[in-house]
Amino acid sequence: MLLLGLISGAFAFLLPAIVGLREAVDLTNHSRHVLTSANHLQRLVIDLETGQRGFVIAGEESFLQPWRQARAAIPEQAATLERLATAGTPTQGERARRIRQSIEAYIHDYSVPTVEAARRDPASVHTVAVTQDGKRRVDAIRGQFQQFVNFEDQLLASRQARAAEAAVRATAVASIGVVGSILLILAFDTYLIRSIVRPVRKAAAVASRLADGDLTARMPETGAGEIGELEVAFNSMGHSLEESRKLTEMAHRRLKLLYDASTAVGTTLDVRRTAEELVEVAVPEFADFVTVDLVLAVVQGDDHHPDEGETLCRVAIGGIGNTGSFHPPGVPITWAPPTPQARSLDCDLPVIEPDLRASTAWRSQKPEEAARILDQGIHSLITTPLRGRGMRMGVVSFWRSRPPGRFDEEDLSYAAELAAKAGVVIDNARRYTHERNTALTLQRSLLPQRLPVQPAVEIASRYLPAGAQTGVGGDWFDVIPLSGCRVALVVGDVVGHGIHAAATMGRLRTAVRTLADVDLPPDELLTHLDDLVIHLTGEEQPGTAEGDPAAFAELGATCLYAVYDPVSRCCTIATAGHPLPVLVAPDGATELVSGPVGPPLGVGGLPFETTELRLTAGTVIALFTDGLIESRDRDIDQGLAELRCALALPTASLEDTCDTVTGALLGGRAADDAALLLARTAALSPDQIVTWDVPADPAVVTHTRKLAIDQLLVWGLAEMEFVTGLVVSELVTNAMRHGTGPIQLRLIRDRTLICEVSDGSNTAPHLRRARVFDEGGRGLLLVAQLTQSWGTRQSACGKTIWCEQALPPSVPSADGTHGDQVSRAA
Repeated sequence: MLLLGLISGAFAFLLPAIVGLREAVDLTNHSRHVLTSANHLQRLVIDLETGQRGFVIAGEESFLQPWRQARAAIPEQAATLERLATAGTPTQGERARRIRQSIEAYIHDYSVPTVEAARRDPASVHTVAVTQDGKRRVDAIRGQFQQFVNFEDQLLASRQARAAEAAVRATAVASIGVVGSILLILAFDTYLIRSIVRPVRKAAAVASRLADGDLTARMPETGAGEIGELEVAFNSMGHSLEESRKLTEMAHRRLKLLYDASTAVGTTLDVRRTAEELVEVAVPEFADFVTVDLVLAVVQGDDHHPDEGETLCRVAIGGIGNTGSFHPPGVPITWAPPTPQARSLDCDLPVIEPDLRASTAWRSQKPEEAARILDQGIHSLITTPLRGRGMRMGVVSFWRSRPPGRFDEEDLSYAAELAAKAGVVIDNARRYTHERNTALTLQRSLLPQRLPVQPAVEIASRYLPAGAQTGVGGDWFDVIPLSGCRVALVVGDVVGHGIHAAATMGRLRTAVRTLADVDLPPDELLTHLDDLVIHLTGEEQPGTAEGDPAAFAELGATCLYAVYDPVSRCCTIATAGHPLPVLVAPDGATELVSGPVGPPLGVGGLPFETTELRLTAGTVIALFTDGLIESRDRDIDQGLAELRCALALPTASLEDTCDTVTGALLGGRAADDAALLLARTAALSPDQIVTWDVPADPAVVTHTRKLAIDQLLVWGLAEMEFVTGLVVSELVTNAMRHGTGPIQLRLIRDRTLICEVSDGSNTAPHLRRARVFDEGGRGLLLVAQLTQSWGTRQSACGKTIWCEQALPPSVPSADGTHGDQVSRAA
């Protein structure tokens, strides 16, 4: 406003000076115009006079040309001079009017008549009188012009002086105004710098620091007016931004904690490990100490819903310091009804205790333990229930000890959300534990509970279920005694994991045992088993055709079936997509069996082939599933190489060999199901086997029976001669009647007495009940009634009918000990 006033005052003084100067300049210019016009008019009069005089003197018309032009221009120029002079001053206007009248009179009264007279009579105008009259008139006009010009020159001089004075005055006023304006501007600039610019710059610097993230920047509140309000506003904005940043950082930390809980809690399907992961996520970001107490049924994977007041089990604890003041993991806990834990669990609501020292309910259960916790500096508590699918599973307690850090209502909702996420994951782990326990129980119940004792091989086995992350699989093995002291060794693997795989494994194992009881060769047995799997896929997937590869992907399996005969020491192997076994010679050398490998079960359409091996007594046959040799870090070839190295290591027994192999290849934990079956072959001594070729003549039946009874006497089995004689007679007679040659009788003494009759016919006998008047049909019925078991098996050149009888208690046992009767017989 001061600057505006100064400028206005300067212009107020300067404006009249400028106006006066302008007027003086305008008057000066007007005088110049008047003088110019007067000079012009005076020249026209001179031209008029000169033209007229020349014509009079010379008589030439050419002298009239300037005269005519001047005569034509004089009226207009005289009017212009009169107008300009009148605009200047009335006096000059009057003089200009008289000049115009004098010129008009001169032209009208003298010039024109003189020219006309000269035309008529030139001598008439050459007189002195005419000449003097003209000179007088012209001199009078010139005098008027001189008077007019003199007066106008005086006006011009005065006006120029006045214009100079106005210019000086305007210059002085302008200089004073400019200097004053400059001084005022300097003063105002100083004011602006001190009172506005510097505070604004400080505000800009503070704003820049705030924008760069330094929310502690503040302005000194020393200004007044708008600047003071600006400083207060900036400082208020800084405080607000700092509070907002704190709230944002807290929200960010909590969102990150919830995200970490979503990714870090539940990496395994183990209940205890999941609870430990919850503790690791919450400490120290949210709480200083965390304890997780679960219902025992949840830890064990049971489905029953806990009752109020049920005993809990502490499964996880963690904190930033020593946790000795709390119950250790594994200790049963029963929370009293007044405690926050009991209220959270029973009412399904989170409970906050912001000040534990003032909480009598929390200290009501165990005052001594509460005092130890308080002495550790713990001052506030939040308890939240753990629930999953409507089931109460336990309670999680969050403790804080760092000052001030007390829990508030916002922390309560956050703890509830964290516990809700953990509850879903723990419930998934519980359900998985329940399912895995069920599948594992089913699988173990379907696997051999006790391997049978038989003379063909010494057996040792290991089954390692997959880790909790993978689930129970469908690997299995079996040892099936066969007729003639032979034994079937089976190992297989069902695709997939879980109860479905375990159930499928049980069905296949049952089918293998059923087909083995028929005593089929290995390749035929696998063919029937392959048909069974194809039928199963059709039953379980009605929309899928039998043998469809998509069905095999859902229900596929591999199987290896081997039959070892301790009499001939021949091992016949057939495999359906399963790895062939490894042989370990008595000297420790290992060899991978080579031979044809058929397609997996369920593919169909391709035959299975057998591989026959002649083994030395004491050779170890190692059968296994791919879970033993294959993993993510190891391919099959490398696994087989490591398996052979482990089998070559010297051990005291087959059990130790199993431990060595599983330890070397699995490290005690299998990524997938793994099964290992070790069988050390044995051979029956020649004195345990007797074989006779029997002619196809009924007359030799009696002699054959006598040979068998004599051999029983040699073995000290006199008590068995009646039944054995009857059985031999019936079987040999049936072979002669219903079979073809050659006929052979073989007796084998081991843990039982085995009687075998072979012939060249492939027709198998059938047991039937004979009617009263039937002549035949009673032989096999007698054999079945008198012996422990009987059966028939096909061979490449016919069939064999066999039966077994239990030995008397006094005969030599399988471990080589002898009874009293044998000693007496010897």
